[in-house]
Amino acid sequence: MQHTGAKDTQLRETSNQKVHPQPMEEATNQNPEAMENLVSKMFTNISSLKSAYIQLQSAHTPYDPDKIQAADKLVISELKNLSELKHFYREHNPRPVCVSPQDSRLAAEIQEQQSLLKTYEVMVKKFQSEIQNKDSEILQLQLLIEEATQYSSLELSLDLFKSAVEAASTAIHDFSKPLINMMKAAGWDLDAAANSIEPDIVYAKRAHKKYAFESHICQRMFIDFQDESYSIKPENPTQVPNESLFQQYLALREMDPLDAVCQTPDSAFGKFCQNKYLILIHPKMEASFFGNLDQWNFIMGGGHPRTAFYQAFLKLAKSIWLLHILAHSFDPPVKIFQVKRDNEFSEIYMESVVKKYSIADGDEKPKVGLMVMPGFWIGGSVIQSQVYPTGIKVTE
Repeated sequence: MQHTGAKDTQLRETSNQKVHPQPMEEATNQNPEAMENLVSKMFTNISSLKSAYIQLQSAHTPYDPDKIQAADKLVISELKNLSELKHFYREHNPRPVCVSPQDSRLAAEIQEQQSLLKTYEVMVKKFQSEIQNKDSEILQLQLLIEEATQYSSLELSLDLFKSAVEAASTAIHDFSKPLINMMKAAGWDLDAAANSIEPDIVYAKRAHKKYAFESHICQRMFIDFQDESYSIKPENPTQVPNESLFQQYLALREMDPLDAVCQTPDSAFGKFCQNKYLILIHPKMEASFFGNLDQWNFIMGGGHPRTAFYQAFLKLAKSIWLLHILAHSFDPPVKIFQVKRDNEFSEIYMESVVKKYSIADGDEKPKVGLMVMPGFWIGGSVIQSQVYPTGIKVTE
C-alpha cells in the first residue's frame, strides 16, 4: 500500500498533462493588488447595474418607450461587463483539470448563462410587444386617414356642413355684442347706426335692431365667399404644398386663431383676417373706439395685434374661413345663396331669426327685412337662409 502510494505521488509530480492551479488564497496572497482591483471593479459594476435597473423601473412611470429601451440596453451592457469580469477572474484562476460534473463553479456558470438567456428572451418579447404596439398605432392612424378621406358621404357631409354653418352664425351673433358695446361706449346713436345699415326697417321690437348689425357683419364677411381663394392671394402660395382643403379644415379647426395667424401671418387665412377686419371696421369707427388708428394701421401693415377686440374678431374670422374651405372641399363645391330685402318670405329657403311671431297685416305674407345669414345648396339639400322678416308681431 505504501509503495503504490509513493509511486502515484511520483507520477503526479512528474506529469506534464495534469497541473493543479494554486488555491485562491495563495493566488490572492501572491498578487493582492490585482485581486483588490478586480473586486473593486466588480462592486462598481454591481452599483452600475443597480442604477441601470432603477432607471428601467422609473421609465415605466410615466411610460416612456424611448427611456425604457435605453435603460434596457444599459442593463444588458452592465450584465455583459459583469460576465467579462467573471471570465477574467477564471482565466487567471483556472479550475483543476479533473472537474466533476457536480462542480459548484460549473453549475454556477451554467445557471448564470441560463439567467442571461432568460434576460435576452424577456428583451426579445418586450421588443416584439413594442413592435406590435407600433403596428397597432399605424393601423389606427390608417383607419383615421381612411375615415377622414371618406367624409364625402352625403349624410355625414350634410351634418358636418350644417354644424359649420351654425358655428358661423353663432360667431356673427357673438361678435356683434362687443361691437355694439364699443359703439355704446363711444357714444354712438344705435338707432341711427341701424338705420344707416338698412333704412326704414319696421322692427317688431326695438331690441331687434341688433339684427341690423349682425346683417352688416354677415354682408362684409361673406363677400367673395364663392371664390375658391376668397380673393385672397397669400405671399407664399406654396406654404402648405399638396394639402387638401379638408386637411386644412381639420388642422385649423383645432388651433387657436391667434396662434394660427402669428405662426403664419402671410398665409391665406392670415391675409383673410387682415382684409376682412379692414373692410368690417371703418377707420372712423376704429378712431371712435380707441381714440387713434394705431391698431388699424398695424393691421394695415400686415400685423396681428393681441388686443381683446381683435382676438374676438379672429374667432369670427376663423368660423367663416372654416365654413369657406369646407364648402370648397365638396365636389361639386357647396353653393351660397343670398336673399334680398322685400323678397317674399319662403319657408323652404328661409328661416326667421324671430321664432315666435304672427303676421301683422292679415293674410299678407311677411317679407325679408334683413338677411342675417346666407343659405346654401349642398347636393340636393337646402340649408335655409336666416332672415329678419318684416310685417310681423312678436308673440313670445
